[in-house]
Amino acid sequence: MADDFRIQVEFEDEGHVLRFGRSLREREFENELREQLGDGVVVTRDGPEVFLYASTVDQARAAERAVREVLEHEGASAEVSPILRWHPIEQHWEDATVPLPQNAEDVQAELARQERQEAAETDKLGYAEWEVRVDLPTHHDAVDLSERLEAQGITPVRRWKYLLIGARTDEEARALADRIRTEAPEGASVKAEPSVAIGWELTGQNPFAAFGGFGPGPR
Repeated sequence: MADDFRIQVEFEDEGHVLRFGRSLREREFENELREQLGDGVVVTRDGPEVFLYASTVDQARAAERAVREVLEHEGASAEVSPILRWHPIEQHWEDATVPLPQNAEDVQAELARQERQEAAETDKLGYAEWEVRVDLPTHHDAVDLSERLEAQGITPVRRWKYLLIGARTDEEARALADRIRTEAPEGASVKAEPSVAIGWELTGQNPFAAFGGFGPGPR
């Protein structure tokens, strides 16, 4: 299972948050940065704070670079955290430069799992026209539901407490969303929407998947 990485962006003026969210989704970045971002960077908001979740440290670095580009373009003042990683043993976020207590065998197993997941993400989200987005109450709920879905042959992309699952059609996505609602814990939000990946291909937009809280912003 891939690591969870996070970047926290705290704004001095909450009025800048919606403009930032809109610009992050609409801005066209250079090809190299777009490739580094990959698919499925999850973006959420809590008041004046925005959180970006990634599966690898390289993807997190690319997301941080994108954030700083947008902040500079918008002229907005915000504090950007260092890249943080979820510590699965101590159950808290810490600086990603702090190594996790793993032996060599654990590291190799983790790398193998990440390679399998990245291949699955390419299959599921790289070319899927629709996707199901699941917002779980807790990180534990997301891990549990992800593992249960994988046992059923469904491979989600997990970012912290969020799941993304690719689907070929609107009908397939809606049916999958209905199925997941019966298995998800109370308090989970399950939505079927057009895929971030296909939107990027068709419109040139970038692959940030926003989970609620971002309206169109001031015009």
